[in-house]
Amino acid sequence: KDAIEASKPSTDEKWVRIRSRRDALLRECDWWASSDLTMSDAQKKYRQDLRDVPTQSDVDNITWPSKP
Repeated sequence: KDAIEASKPSTDEKWVRIRSRRDALLRECDWWASSDLTMSDAQKKYRQDLRDVPTQSDVDNITWPSKP
């Protein structure tokens, strides 16, 4: 039983993984912010919602925004 508990990621490790996924999702849509494009309100909201992911309190129940 102790070995199983020890193999579970810590809260800090979970946040590292969450931020890594969030950063990857932001990179995927960075091109939306090119100077020759205008982001829609939905695109702006999506990117803001991604930036806000780390403010969520339950590391085991993250709500990910839907890409427009």
